[in-house]
Amino acid sequence: MRHLLSLPQLASRAFSTTARQMRNKVPERQKVFLEDNGLPVHIKGGTTDVLLYRLTMTITLAGTALSFYWLLRASMPRGKAH
Repeated sequence: MRHLLSLPQLASRAFSTTARQMRNKVPERQKVFLEDNGLPVHIKGGTTDVLLYRLTMTITLAGTALSFYWLLRASMPRGKAH
């Protein structure tokens, strides 16, 4: 029972120590995104952003092509079965 009563104190101590160790990285990241290097903002983050962008575009194009295929297939009349 004593462990349950000390739980709020342990939780607040854990959060207060991690907050002191963390550093604000926002200004550094803003510099990366605000520099004029000719890249669109959605790929300025580096290799991970480029890979995620390409994966998203591939899935989008594949889904669009598949939708057109099924739309075309559904619009064609079926052959008569004897």
